Amino acid sequence: MRIEQTLNLPIQDDRDWSRLLEEVAMVERGHFLLSSGLHSPVYIQVARLLQHPSIATSVFAAIARPFVDREIQLVAGPAIGAVIIAYEVARYLNARAVWTERVDGRMALRRSFSVAPGERALIVEDVITTGGSVLEVRETLLSAGADVVGIAAVVDRLGTDRLGDLPVEALVRLPLPTYPPEACPLCAEGMPLIKRGSRVDRPG
Repeated sequence: MRIEQTLNLPIQDDRDWSRLLEEVAMVERGHFLLSSGLHSPVYIQVARLLQHPSIATSVFAAIARPFVDREIQLVAGPAIGAVIIAYEVARYLNARAVWTERVDGRMALRRSFSVAPGERALIVEDVITTGGSVLEVRETLLSAGADVVGIAAVVDRLGTDRLGDLPVEALVRLPLPTYPPEACPLCAEGMPLIKRGSRVDRPG
């Protein structure tokens, strides 16, 4: 079966979306170093979803749907994983899209991006692991004067419906084990550690 044919399945709940994400090989199993510095037996690679625009389109629409009536004016996400997601979700919501980057270790708006005072903003992320990056984006937007109204993600592996005082809407809530390096049972078993992603110094 072609991956695109899975879109013919009725998407009704997290189990359906989880099956779809498995189809595009977003889920890897082994011993992984996450961008947060934690270790995990499961890695979620949303970039593999973006190889399939016909599938990704339905994902972005589903992420945007809970915020259609929230008068969102700005969608923001951390580079690099959420850049395309922010752009596409903003398109569905008829909003602007920006992304944040790290400058001297701190999240910031660059590339002449700006935020208007009171602008209603939605934060998007590919995978929420600890929530650290999302909360950093929130602080960046708040300090620029935005009114941040919510968080949306493809996968929430933290398994929460709130971060701070913000509601979290996730396509799939998939609580997964993570371990600090000093207490990782996979390390104790001698399983080789695999590094994925673009950074290892940002909380995910």
